[in-house]
Amino acid sequence: MKILVIQESDWLERNPHQQHHLMDRMAVKGHNIKVIDYPIDWNKDKEKKGLIYPKKVYDDVYKVDSRASIQVIRPSFIKIPVLNYISLCFSHKKEIEKVVNDFKPDVIIALGLLNAYIGLKIAKKHKIPFIYYLIDVLYTLIPEKAFQYFGKIINKKTIANSNMVITINQQLKELAIKLGSNRDNALVIDAGIDLNEFNPNLDDSNIRKEYSISKDEYVLFFMGWIYDFAGMKELAIELGKNKDKYKNMKIVIVGDGDAYEDMVKIKDEYKLKDQLILTGKQAYRKIPEFLAMADFCLLPAYKDEEIMQDIVPIKLYEYLAMKKVVIATYLPGIFKEFGENNGIVYINEAKEVLKTAQIIINNNSHDKIANAGRNFVKSNDWENIVDIFEETLSNLIKN
Repeated sequence: MKILVIQESDWLERNPHQQHHLMDRMAVKGHNIKVIDYPIDWNKDKEKKGLIYPKKVYDDVYKVDSRASIQVIRPSFIKIPVLNYISLCFSHKKEIEKVVNDFKPDVIIALGLLNAYIGLKIAKKHKIPFIYYLIDVLYTLIPEKAFQYFGKIINKKTIANSNMVITINQQLKELAIKLGSNRDNALVIDAGIDLNEFNPNLDDSNIRKEYSISKDEYVLFFMGWIYDFAGMKELAIELGKNKDKYKNMKIVIVGDGDAYEDMVKIKDEYKLKDQLILTGKQAYRKIPEFLAMADFCLLPAYKDEEIMQDIVPIKLYEYLAMKKVVIATYLPGIFKEFGENNGIVYINEAKEVLKTAQIIINNNSHDKIANAGRNFVKSNDWENIVDIFEETLSNLIKN
C-alpha cells in the first residue's frame, strides 16, 4: 500500500504522536509511506537566514521504530508571518500534485488545515481515497487569533468532504460530526501502547541516580510540549511556595516548549534547584526509563482552554500502562474516555496537584489506582491498533 501523509506540523522535531507510531509500524509491515510536513517553529530558529525556507527532503526517517524508513518532504515557503501561509498554499499544492503524479498513492491521510484542504481537492481530482485524521483541534492553535475563524471554516470543509474521518477518541468523533462529518464516515481508532516498551517492571535505579533522586522521594512527572496553558508554571510556583511542606516530592519535566524559559525563571526565583528538574527534550527511547521512576504523571492543563476540551493525549495511555497514577484536570474528552476509577484522579487546577498526591500517599491508595489504570489500557497494544488501521485503509481503498 502506498500512503501519502500531509500535515502542517514538524514530523521530525515534535514529540511522537499517533501518526508517527502508526506510520512507523505500517512502514515496518512493508507499506510505502511519504510525508509532506511543515517546520511549524521556523520563526524560533534564529540561525537560519534569508527570506526563503528551501525545500528539503529527508530519507530513511523513523520516529519510534528504527526499522521504519519513511521519506519526509518539506516544501519551501516565505519566512514572513502571514506570507508564510500564502506561500505554503502554493508550494504544498505543487508538491502534493508532484507526489500524486510520481508516487501514485493508494490513499491520502491529512492532519493539517490549509494543506489538508488542498490535498482533498487533489485527491478528488485524481479519485484517490482521502482520510482526515482528527487528533487535535488545530484551528485553536493558530497563533494569529484573527485567522482561527478562517481555520475552522477550512477544517469544516475538509472534514465534510472526506471519504472518512478517523479520530482517537469518542469526544473527537462527536466534534468531527459537529464539524460536518457524516456519522457513518467517522470512525474511532484508539491510541496505542507498546506494552513491551512501557513495562511497569523496568528498573529505575540508573535514572534516579542520574538525577539524584532517592528511593524515598516521590516523582511527579510531566512530558511533552510545555504550553503556557499546561499548568506547569502554576504547579512549579505552588511547589516553590511550599517546598518545605512537600520536601519529599520532586517535579521532573521532560520536554521543551513555549513555557520552558518561564519554568527556568521560576526554578531560579524560588530556588528549586533540587525539586524542579527540567531535562529538556529527550530521545523517545529513554521515555520508558523516565516513566519508570515516576510515581505520579501529570496533565494539569487549564480547564477552560479550548484546545484541551476534546483531545486525549496519547501519553495518558503510556502513563497508565506503566502503572502510574495520573493526576489530570477534569476535561470532557479525558473523562469521556477514562471515566472514574480507571487510573486517573481529577483535579480542578494545577495548584491542587501536590495536595492530591500527598492525600493518595497518606491513604496508601497509590497501587490500587495504578493497577486499575493498567487494566484499563492493557488491550490498547499497538499491534492490535495497527492491524485495525491497516484493515480500515484496505477496505476504504477497495470500496
